[in-house]
Amino acid sequence: MKIITKYLLVKYLKYFFIILISLEIFFVGFDYISAVNKLPHSANLQFLYLLYNGFFILTVTLPLSIVFAWVITLTSLIKENTLVSFYSLGISKSYIITPIILVSVLITFILIALQTTPLAYAQEQQHKIIKNRYFINEKSNILLKYNNNFVYFDKLYPLEKKALNIRIFKLKNKQLVQTIIAKKAYYQNNKWYVIDAKIINKPEKLYWDESKLTITYEKFLYTLEGFKPDIINNVYKAQVQYSIPDAIYAILLFQKQDINTNKIKAILYAKLFSPFFVIPLIILIFIYSDVSSRFFRMGKFIALSIFATLLIWGIFFLLQKIASVNMVNSELALILPLVILLIFSTIKFKEEII
Repeated sequence: MKIITKYLLVKYLKYFFIILISLEIFFVGFDYISAVNKLPHSANLQFLYLLYNGFFILTVTLPLSIVFAWVITLTSLIKENTLVSFYSLGISKSYIITPIILVSVLITFILIALQTTPLAYAQEQQHKIIKNRYFINEKSNILLKYNNNFVYFDKLYPLEKKALNIRIFKLKNKQLVQTIIAKKAYYQNNKWYVIDAKIINKPEKLYWDESKLTITYEKFLYTLEGFKPDIINNVYKAQVQYSIPDAIYAILLFQKQDINTNKIKAILYAKLFSPFFVIPLIILIFIYSDVSSRFFRMGKFIALSIFATLLIWGIFFLLQKIASVNMVNSELALILPLVILLIFSTIKFKEEII
């Protein structure tokens, strides 16, 4: 690593961590002060609340810190005439900005990787602590369609992967042909294992003198392969949260059931693609900055850069909410604006930097 690249990265990362930690402390502290009267008295639960809230805030503060750190770094380079010195030594613009872009992409990928873990459900856990339901994990009266089955759970325990008082109604040619009744079922190895099942079979064709129901009992059987408890649980939530793997799984599952997946796609795209809005912003801020400190208006530059960053971030946040309520197709709402922003920044990069 050349000395100039090392100098730029050390300077940038220093400002990045200072801004990130400051924003985290501010937002987490402010939220804690506003919610402290609602929190349980347990110190452990309050600590967990701070951790969950910290990660949830991180999904906002980290992308903003990437851009804000570049704004401060660039301002420092211009005010100290370091940028002019680099150019006078024959250092190209692309050589200066490339390591910043690569580090920003790496940090963004780290954020996306965290969204594949249980930390993606941090906001949900945070709300459960406020409502004193952190140790309560139960859903009641759930009825869902899965392939050719209608499934009813009287009680569902997603964390324990257990259901009580279940009914499975199997359809064939839009006719009920089988009913499975059981008191308990457990989800293991990607299947539901039903205990002490009563199976009622109805003939496909009914004849007055011959047709009858067939009732059998099974001590143990498995069914509903791939029907994850976490996915079932999320269907009944007004504010749904998914990790990236669970979102992909839910989309594939619900598409087979002809269920609208636009809301889940909006969550997935917001976690997977929206954080990359910082890359074109870094390029555009660099392009529209001054070279010399003589004509550089620091206050105006910082204000406009921060305003543009918050504006674009706010637009993506708004588009995600609009897509989540099925007002707009999620691809048009989230992917298309990002592609347009990337194309515009790429064109300007080739024109002004390369």
